Amino acid sequence: MAYKKHDILLKSAFEETFPDLLRFYFDSADVIFDMEKQFEFLDKELREIFPDPDKNGGTRFVDMLVKTFLKTGEEEWILVHIEIEGGRNQNFPHRMFQYWYRIYDRYGVDIAALAVFTGNRRQPAPARYCKEFLGTRISYEYNAYHILTHSEEQLLSMDNPFALIVLAAQKALLAGRIPEEELAEERLTIVKAMIASGKYDKERIMQFLLFLKNFLYIGDKEINRKFEEEIKLITENEINMGIVEATNIVNYERGLEEGESLQAKIGVTNMLRENFAVNKIASLLGVSIEFVEKIKASLSK
Repeated sequence: MAYKKHDILLKSAFEETFPDLLRFYFDSADVIFDMEKQFEFLDKELREIFPDPDKNGGTRFVDMLVKTFLKTGEEEWILVHIEIEGGRNQNFPHRMFQYWYRIYDRYGVDIAALAVFTGNRRQPAPARYCKEFLGTRISYEYNAYHILTHSEEQLLSMDNPFALIVLAAQKALLAGRIPEEELAEERLTIVKAMIASGKYDKERIMQFLLFLKNFLYIGDKEINRKFEEEIKLITENEINMGIVEATNIVNYERGLEEGESLQAKIGVTNMLRENFAVNKIASLLGVSIEFVEKIKASLSK
C-alpha cells in the first residue's frame, strides 16, 4: 500500500508543478513550451493506448501523458510522456519503446519521453532500447533521470519548486531506515527551504505541506505536533495545519483506494467543506475529479 501511496502522491505532485518540472528537466523549457497555455493530462487516452499491466499480472507503473503547446506561433503540440519507475524491471526500456510507437501511431506527433527513477542508488536507470535481427536494427533513446542525481545541497540551491519534490522523493528512501525524529527533521528542512525562498503564497505552501506530510508520513502524534509548531513559528502563525488537514493525512495513510473507500470519501468531504477546489482535492488525494464532483453534488442536496 505504501508503494501505491507514493506513486499516487508523486503523480499528483508532478501534475501540480508540471511547468516547473519541464524547467527542471529541459534547460530551454520557457523557449520551447508555451507556459501560458493550459496543459492537458491525458490519463484516459493513455489507459486506452496501454492498459494497466497490473490486470495482466505485470509490473505496476505510474504514467503521465501530457498535451503541451510549443512556442511556434501555430497551434502545434507535442506529447510529453513521463514514466515514474521505482523498481528494477528489466523490461522497462522495452515498455518505453512500446509507449512511443503506440502514441506516435495514434497521434502522429512529436513525443518527448522522460523516465524518472525513484529507487535507491543500486537501481539502474536505462535510457535506451535496442533490438537487432538479421540486419534490422531499432535504437530508441529517451530522457532518463534518477532522483539521486543531484545532491541535497544542489536541489536546495535551485530556483525551482520541483527540486523540492525531488528532494522529498530522496528523503522518502530513508523512511523506515532512520528514526522518525530524524525523518521529521529532514521534512522540516525541505519546508524551511520553501518558506525561506519567499516565492510562495499561503495556498501553495499549504498544498506542499499536505503533500509532504502524506509522502513523508510519520505516525507519532507528538512529533507531528512539534512539526506543526515549528511551521507556526517560521510563518509567524500564518500557516496552521489544522484538524481537517491532519484528518485527511490519517485517512489517506489508512489506505484509500480511488472511489472505493470510506476514508477517501471522508477526506474529500472534509476538504470540500474547507472550500478547496475540486481539481486541487483530486490532485492532492489522488482521486478522480469525477469522484470529487460526485461527493460535492451529494453534499449540496
